[in-house]
Amino acid sequence: MGTVIAKRRSPGAPASLADGGGIERLYRAHRLGMVQLALLLVDDRETAEDVVQEAYAAVHRRWDSIATEEAALPYLRRSVVNGARSVLRRRRTVRRYPQPDESSLTSDPPDQRVLLAEEHREVLAALWQLSTRQREVLVLRYWSELTESEIAATLGISIGAVKSMAARGRDALAIALGGAS
Repeated sequence: MGTVIAKRRSPGAPASLADGGGIERLYRAHRLGMVQLALLLVDDRETAEDVVQEAYAAVHRRWDSIATEEAALPYLRRSVVNGARSVLRRRRTVRRYPQPDESSLTSDPPDQRVLLAEEHREVLAALWQLSTRQREVLVLRYWSELTESEIAATLGISIGAVKSMAARGRDALAIALGGAS
């Protein structure tokens, strides 16, 4: 997170984060949603929780430079997406250069098999066949219910790229799930 997302507020601006309790309110209101977002991106609950914890730590570190709670949520969301990307990069590296105990890295946790119904597993499997960017766009659009402009800001891409990735991703999902595109 190299850039500051908002400047200090001017008089008459929305409530400041410095009024106390802001990070706690942000945590209570959005923690589960952020864990679910991360889970859809990294496909592992424990890792998703770690990603979200790191994202909240990043928000806390930048607390003084974030003007309002409304500005903190997009920063948090972007931190979660970036954290998930980092996890996936590390996983690719581990798979490319496997360690001696390779089986522990590729097995599914037992609780994951129990939590998801068969149709959810099929959709998630199809989702994982998409490119990383298509998966990110579709998860942010249909699970997080973000607008195209919010997705573009979160991923640092143009609105046109969001539209294109969403269309291609939907078509690929439809084919993978046995529907027509």
